Amino acid sequence: MSIKTKIAAFALVALTATGTIASSTQQAQAKGPGIGLGIAAGVIGAAVVGSAIAANETGYGYGYRRCGWVRQYDGYGNYVGRVRTCNY
Repeated sequence: MSIKTKIAAFALVALTATGTIASSTQQAQAKGPGIGLGIAAGVIGAAVVGSAIAANETGYGYGYRRCGWVRQYDGYGNYVGRVRTCNY
């Protein structure tokens, strides 16, 4: 699990705990959901999208590979040959 995923999960837990505490400390009133429902939906949606982006495992290469030849040496420092490697 990457650090971005851990941060997104922690933020979601903190948001949920804050919402639970805030909703339990207010008196019950019989009125419509108002603007609070829209704000809550936006915050939850942003957390879900942020978690999905953080879970992306492609790295910083934007999906492109960079390939090249790398020199290989044996244990004594003698040149052995080249090997093609690709970074994602």
